[in-house]
Amino acid sequence: MRIPLMKKLNLEELQLSQNYLFFMDKLERSNYQLQVFVETARNKEPTDGRLVQHLLKTPASEDGGQWDMLVGLIEKYGVMPQDCFPDTWSAQASRKLGLLLDTKMREFCMRLRHLVEKNSDDETIQKEREAMMEEIYRIVSICVGTPPDTFTFEYYDKDKKYQKIGPISPINFYTQYVKPLYNMEDKVVLVNDPRPENPFSKLYTVQYLSNMENGLVQKYINQPAEVLKKLAADSIKNNEPVWFGCDVCKFLSKGKGLLDLRQHDYDLVFGTNVLKQTKADRLVYGESLMTHAMVLTALTEEEGKTLKWRVENSWGEEYGVKGYLVMTDDWFTEFVYEVVVDKKFVPPEILDILKEEAKMLPAWDPMGMLAK
Repeated sequence: MRIPLMKKLNLEELQLSQNYLFFMDKLERSNYQLQVFVETARNKEPTDGRLVQHLLKTPASEDGGQWDMLVGLIEKYGVMPQDCFPDTWSAQASRKLGLLLDTKMREFCMRLRHLVEKNSDDETIQKEREAMMEEIYRIVSICVGTPPDTFTFEYYDKDKKYQKIGPISPINFYTQYVKPLYNMEDKVVLVNDPRPENPFSKLYTVQYLSNMENGLVQKYINQPAEVLKKLAADSIKNNEPVWFGCDVCKFLSKGKGLLDLRQHDYDLVFGTNVLKQTKADRLVYGESLMTHAMVLTALTEEEGKTLKWRVENSWGEEYGVKGYLVMTDDWFTEFVYEVVVDKKFVPPEILDILKEEAKMLPAWDPMGMLAK
């Protein structure tokens, strides 16, 4: 969303505060997990069962997410320029903060389950949750700072003219300056899940895949890879980049910035082929899943066929060409799992799938992995 905002404000460069949404996500995600801990305890899910153990693996340390998690945060809290709430050390290197939060959340899960087992009433459990959230708030605030309720954005535009926005709240900044240019609620999430048990042209969701209590339910429209490619290409040709999720470490050259199935010749070196499984097989047998989110910004076509895509990454300018990667179309087929495009690019028959009841996939399903 920053590109159209840069054009509107006549800016050479603009970053929106990742630290602000990081802060809000840690609070909302922790609060949501406390709700889930109570719900699973009331449902008598065993502590050593697959569901509870999955939830306890990384209850608060995950920095990644799914698209609708981001939509929920921004629609509730808005955004602000990075200059008004810059990154802190713990935002850029969040591992220790995450480990601390995980430790507290596992303790909280134990305490909440004990309350449920004692048949404590809702009021008692709610008071306990509020006390737990006070601890989480204190920890996150100490590590990454406390966002301001309002901010003033002062800057010089490309014409060297002084400009000022504010004082303004982050939510009003979003609704007044950003949403008219880029409305997150108009975006549609499409995935490519070729497993036979999940047919195309159906709607899917994943159990407990959320970061907000009473937040948006993540829904996926499952489509063949060629549909994802076409809609992504249509979006780019209309000057709108495309958020996408993929398994980034497969056939990756960080230095050269290449995502290409042919750049490593395993047959030549080892006398073996490492692409014998289908995309569906790789999902079933744990060989691949969505691990990272990036942005498609351009494509190369010849005679109507897409050859390669330009990808904007978030790892810094030392990787690829000033932070950009090149992804071949074959790589897209095998390792891209999700794209987000505006509904104006999506045919009506695909949009109508959103009206259907979504099939619930288990919490540990690979389609529920959080892109980082």
